[in-house]
Amino acid sequence: MKKVQRYFLDYEFSQNDKIPEIKNENLSKFFLNEKKNYEINKFFYKQIGKDHFWRDRLIWTDKQWLKYSTNPLLETWILKNCKGELVGYYEIEKHESKEFELINMGILSEYRSKGFGSLLLNHVLKKSFDNKADKVWVHTCSLDHKFALTNYLSRGFKIFKKEKINFVA
Repeated sequence: MKKVQRYFLDYEFSQNDKIPEIKNENLSKFFLNEKKNYEINKFFYKQIGKDHFWRDRLIWTDKQWLKYSTNPLLETWILKNCKGELVGYYEIEKHESKEFELINMGILSEYRSKGFGSLLLNHVLKKSFDNKADKVWVHTCSLDHKFALTNYLSRGFKIFKKEKINFVA
């Protein structure tokens, strides 16, 4: 058993006077998974998650993936590089309270530590602001990418809760 530090963070638009710009030197492009193709969610969850112990959904059937990805309040955004190759993604759920939950976000291993995580998070904030969110919240932990927490904090997210949990690897 391993002790894992979990962080709960939020970004309140009323407390942040500047929305990060999306600077895209890499000429990458974002695509909304408008067709709600569950296979893209499943692919990213498995590929990115294998390095960070994401496993809750590994037992899901295709029917469960379909139900999840077709939730009308869920958006899945895909990041591709200038060659059209998949780089990363994020899933965000819009709650009626104007609070948006960043459920998953990640970069495929071969593209990590190249600034794509910052690009994704800036996109999260810009799209959330454009959709009139009051707040974006997320949780991360010590099993996630080593720069995940720093990325959130550097964009203006604040930790509102911490907890240590037992994790069986």
